[in-house]
Amino acid sequence: MSALVVLTLVCVLTYSFEIVFGLAGTVMMLPLLAWLYDSKTLVVYSVLPQILVASIGLARSPRTVEWRFVAGMMAFAVLGALAGLTMFYYVSLGLFRMLLASMITLAGAYLVMSPQRLRLHPVTARLLDTLGGVSQGLFGISGPIAMTRLLATFDNKTVVRNYAFAFFLPLNSVRALGYVVQDAYSEQIVEMMLFSAPFLVLALWFANRLHFHVREAHFRRVVAWFILLGGLSLFYR
Repeated sequence: MSALVVLTLVCVLTYSFEIVFGLAGTVMMLPLLAWLYDSKTLVVYSVLPQILVASIGLARSPRTVEWRFVAGMMAFAVLGALAGLTMFYYVSLGLFRMLLASMITLAGAYLVMSPQRLRLHPVTARLLDTLGGVSQGLFGISGPIAMTRLLATFDNKTVVRNYAFAFFLPLNSVRALGYVVQDAYSEQIVEMMLFSAPFLVLALWFANRLHFHVREAHFRRVVAWFILLGGLSLFYR
């Protein structure tokens, strides 16, 4: 029971951050709970809070998403997600953690060193969409890659965040179904989900309001540093 309480408290804090800034909930959750649960258990569990964040964030925000744009991203990302999901069970735990830490750290360093909006070539944008899908399927995390792509496409923080959620939601739905097919939901993971879900829904419902009080100038900087620090911390767990 104490482990479930700790899990819930950590996830309420980390995923409240995600609903405000658009990513980094899982990036922060993994190192904070690595001493309590193994990485793969946490990655499978994370599909629940990620779906809740995207659903609540979109439902309680202005309608800024053009779904044709999202469909273009998804056409490439779903293929990447399926490939990543297939690779999930062929990666050892040690290598899994090292790859996860490396990917998060590199993405964070890139965003920290590139505070201004960049323009992406269409081919580069589609490559990032595909890599985001691979990262989602393999690591349960696509935020660093997807946010890099979206920050280079849009100026407004709410538009960026909402497109990120619209991108994450179908990817996580595919991942959730993939875990069912692969029988990845152990009794422990189901218990984790059932215990934490009501508290997460309540916290995320109200935390969403905080997003609209964040200054545009601080949005990218805060997100970038949290990604970088979260990735670095995984190397020492």
